[in-house]
Amino acid sequence: MKHYRKYKLLIIDEIGYLPIDEEDAKMFFQLIDMRYEEKSTIFTTNASFKSWGEIFQDPKLANAILDRILHHATVVNIVGKSYRLKNHFQIVEKSEA
Repeated sequence: MKHYRKYKLLIIDEIGYLPIDEEDAKMFFQLIDMRYEEKSTIFTTNASFKSWGEIFQDPKLANAILDRILHHATVVNIVGKSYRLKNHFQIVEKSEA
């Protein structure tokens, strides 16, 4: 935990992509709590905030995490097609034509 606390900026990518068990969820909360109002953290996810209770398997814990994350946050909601897949779909569309 001390290792991740020291960075001025921590980027946590794809929250909710893999299951998070109860112990890992508690450790994640501790990490967020340690960094809260001290260091910057960027989170990426395809999951809505409403589904975080399921992701962390505990709605109260998820609310505590979100409370700290969103307090000083700027949320950037990106809507649209995947940038990573854009070239793949262009090739498929051309071959189907």
